[in-house]
Amino acid sequence: MKEIKHYINGEYVGSASGRMFDNVNPVNGQLIAQVHEAGREEVDAAVRAARAALKGPWGRMTIDERAAILHRVADGINARFDEFLEAECQDTGKPKAMASHVDIPRGAANFKVFADLIKNVSTEAFEMATPDGTGAINYAVRRPKGVIAVVSPWNLPLLLMTWKVGPALACGNTVVVKPSEETPTTTALLGQVMKDAGVPDGVYNVVHGFGGDSAGAFLTEHPDVDGVTFTGETRTGEIIMRAAAKGVRQVSLELGGKNASVVFADCDLDKAIEGTMRSAFLNCGQVCLGTERVYVQRPIFDEFVARLKAGAESLKVGEPNDASANMGPLVSHKHRDKVLSYYRKAVEDGATVVTGGGVPQMPGELANGAFVQPTIWTGLADDSAVVTEEIFGPCCHIRPFDTEEEVVELANSLPYGLSATLWTENVSRAHRVSGQLEAGIVWVNSWFLRDLRTAFGGSKQSGIGREGGVHSLEFYSEMKNVCIKL
Repeated sequence: MKEIKHYINGEYVGSASGRMFDNVNPVNGQLIAQVHEAGREEVDAAVRAARAALKGPWGRMTIDERAAILHRVADGINARFDEFLEAECQDTGKPKAMASHVDIPRGAANFKVFADLIKNVSTEAFEMATPDGTGAINYAVRRPKGVIAVVSPWNLPLLLMTWKVGPALACGNTVVVKPSEETPTTTALLGQVMKDAGVPDGVYNVVHGFGGDSAGAFLTEHPDVDGVTFTGETRTGEIIMRAAAKGVRQVSLELGGKNASVVFADCDLDKAIEGTMRSAFLNCGQVCLGTERVYVQRPIFDEFVARLKAGAESLKVGEPNDASANMGPLVSHKHRDKVLSYYRKAVEDGATVVTGGGVPQMPGELANGAFVQPTIWTGLADDSAVVTEEIFGPCCHIRPFDTEEEVVELANSLPYGLSATLWTENVSRAHRVSGQLEAGIVWVNSWFLRDLRTAFGGSKQSGIGREGGVHSLEFYSEMKNVCIKL
């Protein structure tokens, strides 16, 4: 049986305890590998290696030297593209058509994006007067924060992990990564790519395990970690914040959402349907920026529901190698149980099930997979848990509205503020409403479109801090002011 080990100080190592857990293919329920579970001993070793590497060759390199190595890391991923693709699809079950166009290319590109950015970003300098008239110059220099704990999610494993590791390494930090226990493979594979690209030992480390009383807790509580970056559920983010408070360590958190889409009657309906199909069902709904609440102005409500229903029913659920499949399974049977509990809750709360609401009939070994139907509801009360809690599945609830003021209040009614989507052909309304929506990003007549140089992050309980472009550098580096008397 294949084993997935930790990557610590340039070597793949097992757990001293011998404890392992199963890595299961969500497509068919079959065992892929046994994953070593880190205890405190492995986490301590990884953090020690990362701390030592700050004082080694990595810490003495110039920005240009580090950037060149990160370019080689990106090239190394692309050179082993098929291996990364196969691993990602086995772990997640997503269609290869998606992973080959999004997950792996972006996972590689993140290293080049931040390597190039760090070479070209400016700091600041000021001349100042002094009492003796000679003056002084103040200038800022950017220095690495230190050892960064990276706790990454399972929905876009390679992409979202390198979205954090890329800028962290570009700034000269070292990292200890704890990938999701559901999707450990590509994070482990990256260790060999790092080695081959010339990344010094100890700069990139990986420990596998779970959250509480396992690798996640041991890492985020570790006193020699200088910063923690996490993408995942809000409840877990709260736990990490409490852990980081001891020692006053900084955190960057991209947390949960319950994102709203607002569809006005003056929209281009074809575009709104196509956009909502993507935002509700892409990656089987396992996208933090996805839409689970859809508010449609009453004059077009019935037509919108009918057309989205037809679209959802046209989706094909299948396995990764099926080129005609639009959706794969959910990431695990455990997550499927959670999603199905909301499907049942919707019925209990009086929803009209427009389409879906259950498990599709799958042939052969796929019957053992973690598949669910794309699902649409109407008719739920605004306080139903199905409307207020993040489900993270291929589903949405559609509710009519009448006025602009009403829908802004509805969209802003929850304690989350990650993203929102607005569909209207009225330019004044687009500017006015987008300014009122409480979200870190608002798309107008589009979805999942963003210049990577812009700020990304949530408001309210959807996160702390911003990632993307220079905003990532703000977390992964410390600005030091140098004042020289003339």
